[in-house]
Amino acid sequence: MSTEVTLDCRMDKVHEECGVFGFYDNDGFDVARLTYYGLYALQHRGQESAGIAVNDDGEFLCHKDLGLVPEVFSDLILNNLKGTMAVGHVRYSTKGGNMRENAQPLVNKYVKGTLALAHNGNLINGAKLRNELEKNGAIFHTTIDSEVIMYKLAQERIRSHSIEQAMLRAMDSLQGAYSIVLMSPRKLMGARDPYGFRPLCIGKMKNSYILSSETCALENLGAEFIREVEPGEVVVIDHNGIRSIKNEQAQKRAKICIFEHIYFARPDSEIQGASVYEMRKLMGRHLAKDFPVEADLVFGVPDSGLCAAIGYAEESGIPYGYGFVKNRYIGRTFIQPTQAQREQSVNIKLNVVKSAVRGKRVVMVDDSIVRGTTCANIIRELKEGGAKEVHLMISSPPFMWPCYFGTDIPSRDVLMAVQYSVEEMRQKIGADTLGFLSMEAIKEIAQNLNCDYCDACFSGKYAVPVPNEANKMEFE
Repeated sequence: MSTEVTLDCRMDKVHEECGVFGFYDNDGFDVARLTYYGLYALQHRGQESAGIAVNDDGEFLCHKDLGLVPEVFSDLILNNLKGTMAVGHVRYSTKGGNMRENAQPLVNKYVKGTLALAHNGNLINGAKLRNELEKNGAIFHTTIDSEVIMYKLAQERIRSHSIEQAMLRAMDSLQGAYSIVLMSPRKLMGARDPYGFRPLCIGKMKNSYILSSETCALENLGAEFIREVEPGEVVVIDHNGIRSIKNEQAQKRAKICIFEHIYFARPDSEIQGASVYEMRKLMGRHLAKDFPVEADLVFGVPDSGLCAAIGYAEESGIPYGYGFVKNRYIGRTFIQPTQAQREQSVNIKLNVVKSAVRGKRVVMVDDSIVRGTTCANIIRELKEGGAKEVHLMISSPPFMWPCYFGTDIPSRDVLMAVQYSVEEMRQKIGADTLGFLSMEAIKEIAQNLNCDYCDACFSGKYAVPVPNEANKMEFE
């Protein structure tokens, strides 16, 4: 027997903007199909649209649409995408809206040829650059930062000897977070902003090269992981192999978004040299040390809380089990990008396993609380399903500040932790205990990373200047 929980999949969860993928073929591979498999592995990073562009001896072909990867592509479509290079993208809209025009890769022709671009992140000065370009006659077909980057690249290419030099020059005017995969008629390129907010890695498959947001896509293809693209680095792949150049603004150590390890990345990925799975288990262990409770069962909210729940169970000695069953057969019907649609949308389904929770004191682990609506709903259903006590453990600190770098953490006025104390939050969501991972724990856990990290959504300490309330509209 099970009790149904209605859970709006977008209203009270944090999401990331997208995943990028690139393939340069030296072995006769089917680049479109391999890119399709790569995007399938990155589907968790964006479920609103998907696209692939291929380059066949300078001729660019592209297919993209709204929906999940298997909804957008069929065998017939993939068979018609022939080439020796490919760029792929999956998208979740933090800015710009969910429209087909905003699907990527962007493919544009200009005086020097054709470019295809896939971008992950947000520009802090995107609106300003867009306004400047429009005043000089630029006509935009999308509402996303990626098209601003494309225009800047085209402008700089006209004044540069190569596309990589144009990329370096364009980077001087771009502020914020961007991991880019770019395809020109003869080259595949990867670029990461000078702080390295968003991940990007390099892989190899026989004599062919891959660029990907996460290592899990390399594993999917049986490819070898080479290394991370460094902050401010431009990686160039062509018939001569792979080479690297760096922007003068590049930081010595990446400032990776800590939420990549808390939630965004797939557990089987490695980000900046650290296993996502092991990092999340450490988070759960710290929660167990800081918030010990007497309970009979530990479980995670699928899928975001599962790894941390394992860590909590291992540290506490409380048995780990299932509290929910998740409906995994969810297509784009459930993807609603606007707040109004979120509140009116058909809901994702979680089922409480009544036989597992009935009469028991349970510890439920999740990755975050944004508005608190989902947690309150789940806790109510658990108790209606027979749970005696529900102790909620969150594997991140409270969200206190908005994010400007490609994460949809909203303005402060809707963040529950800004409006209420932890005790008030506990009472409002109906938990018997509410524990958040401490900033001290984050600092200790992050010692496993081969980089620094950005925790501005928790601390308010931004690595680069961000809009204040007076000029926030310029950013939006």
